[in-house]
Amino acid sequence: MSAGVKLSLPATVAVLLVGVPYSISLTAQWLYGWPNKPGYKKYIEALKPRRIYCLTRAVLETLKYLQYGRLYFQWKSWYKNDENRKHYEKGVTFGRRGNKLDLYHPPNSISCDLSTPPLVMFIYGGAWSSGERSNYCLLARHMAEELNAAVVCPDYCTYPQGNVLAMVQDIADCLVWALESGNKFRFDQDNIVLMGHSAGAHLCALTALFLIDGREELLIELNKQREVTLSIRGIIGLSGVYDVMDHYEHEQMRAVEYVSTMHKAMNGLENFSYYSPTHLVESFSQDKLSRVPPFSLLHGTSDIIVPVESSVKFSELLTSLSLEASLYLLPGVDHTEMVTDLMVPNRHFYHVIYGCIKQEAGKLLSSCRKV
Repeated sequence: MSAGVKLSLPATVAVLLVGVPYSISLTAQWLYGWPNKPGYKKYIEALKPRRIYCLTRAVLETLKYLQYGRLYFQWKSWYKNDENRKHYEKGVTFGRRGNKLDLYHPPNSISCDLSTPPLVMFIYGGAWSSGERSNYCLLARHMAEELNAAVVCPDYCTYPQGNVLAMVQDIADCLVWALESGNKFRFDQDNIVLMGHSAGAHLCALTALFLIDGREELLIELNKQREVTLSIRGIIGLSGVYDVMDHYEHEQMRAVEYVSTMHKAMNGLENFSYYSPTHLVESFSQDKLSRVPPFSLLHGTSDIIVPVESSVKFSELLTSLSLEASLYLLPGVDHTEMVTDLMVPNRHFYHVIYGCIKQEAGKLLSSCRKV
């Protein structure tokens, strides 16, 4: 008689269809957040079959990130290699919280006599709760070359260290730093494009609109806010979230709304409209609308994290308000590829995505603007 334990076919099926999904989803909810229900009701909600299987699917989908293992070691190695310091300024301090940024120089900037390159400020994503500038060193390096621009990649406080307002303050601080540091670091501080991916795209749009609105909570003088606003030539959003409630409803469909940090970073559902670029731009007077910079929105049609409708609806809204907006829907591109494929030229969508970005940046920036 075999010493091993043999399961019958029904028992095996039960383990696969019930035991595994419940184990995965309950672990995820235990680690990242139970449903927001009182008392024992949070466990009842957590154990609903639809939530269990949808959340399990969402967790298993993250396994595909393992394919980026090699890319992970590439950017870690590049960033740690001191020989690459000739390409960028590392760990420059800025802002009220003493955050750090890296500034990447375009390789052919020296050939532009008596000129300074424009500036692209790249804001990474990470669900408002993760990310660091070193992860995007290869992206920033290639972006500087492809766009012939200086590229800044700043860190900013993420949840739980800060909420969305603190994140917007950090990005606004970085813009103030850029306005004051162009001469020192040799870039055109009056020729800036904001670019962000996912939550970073949301923060780019929100920061620009808060500045236009002259928000006191930014804790920046109004004159300085106006000066910064004038320096922003455009915003390029990659797979961005622009209506927070719409995205929350998408999270509900995937049963990840409670394990997601989005509602926590926004300080609850009651603040979703306040932190939504769509709602903010709808509230603007004609005078404020006239100061909104052009938007260029890129979104992959295979994105299941942030659905393509996010960019489509925002583009339609901007157009309905007679604002300048361009929309690129990229077939086959998913949420992660929109940013990882900008890091290495041999990635599948590298040239496709950069082709769109270069076309839009060319409208917004002058690659060798005379001083």
